[in-house]
Amino acid sequence: MKRQGRAAIFFLLPNLLGFAIFTLGPVLVAAGMSLYRYQLATGTPSFVGLDNFADLLWFDSVDGDWQARDPYFWQYLANTLFLMLNIPLSMTCALLLAVLLNREMRGRIVFRTLFFIPHLCSGIAIYMVWTMLLTYEPNVGIINAFLWKLYHVFGITGPDAVALLPGWLTDARWAKPALIIVFVWASAGGFSMILYLAGLQNIPPELYEAADIDGANGWMKLRYITIPQLAPTTFFILVTSVIGGLQGGFEAAYIMTGGGPGGSTTTISYYIYTQAYQQLEVGYAATISMVLFALIFTATLINWRYGGKRLEAA
Repeated sequence: MKRQGRAAIFFLLPNLLGFAIFTLGPVLVAAGMSLYRYQLATGTPSFVGLDNFADLLWFDSVDGDWQARDPYFWQYLANTLFLMLNIPLSMTCALLLAVLLNREMRGRIVFRTLFFIPHLCSGIAIYMVWTMLLTYEPNVGIINAFLWKLYHVFGITGPDAVALLPGWLTDARWAKPALIIVFVWASAGGFSMILYLAGLQNIPPELYEAADIDGANGWMKLRYITIPQLAPTTFFILVTSVIGGLQGGFEAAYIMTGGGPGGSTTTISYYIYTQAYQQLEVGYAATISMVLFALIFTATLINWRYGGKRLEAA
């Protein structure tokens, strides 16, 4: 038994070393740096304890009104949570695509490949293409060019047509919905769809045969057989999507909007970038990353606690 244990440690050692060097080590370094006020321009870190966390999270009473010491953090946290609305939309689209592509039809493998291709593309390339698609000017952005032509069909021309064109990436009202559309498009046919396809192929066909005998239609089979049988897959996708959603948004904000307009698309990850590499406030950026780590850890625990119970009950 001891010999088997030593063999197991030998095979696990490369992965453990990689985790210690590239994951655990940076987390510990960031945790240590969060206790310092470290401005790269001066190059002299000073120990401040938990002051960075207080400046980030605390509220002060000013003339009877509570005001955040760092209002930007709370705005960007709200942006991050709003953009995470793409998660249920992406999961729903992935499930529907998986159900469609799991049916017997000609060219099924080709369609699966076509839907998965966007997930293989570089995120930067995807966001650059969508930036061109969503450009405001109708002679440049394809989407607004289509709307421009559509307005002309209905007799809307001139300034009225221009006023109706959405400023997808330049208007705070449209910027976050535009990013959600891009996120859903990029992720619906990705690994979530593949996982759902694998889950669908593991559902016993006898269940559908029994449902056919009982006269169940397609919607009833989807609701009472497919979705409950895919509960473990859905739970796994939800947990990983929440983690990715809290961490995400950097590439889209950097490429498509620059965090604007007016900070409406700046997420927590992009805020960490601006603090570390634009403001050169390394200690404060480390503090934000530690708070983000705590949020992800808490969200994962909640998912496992309550989602796991629902799975056991099912």
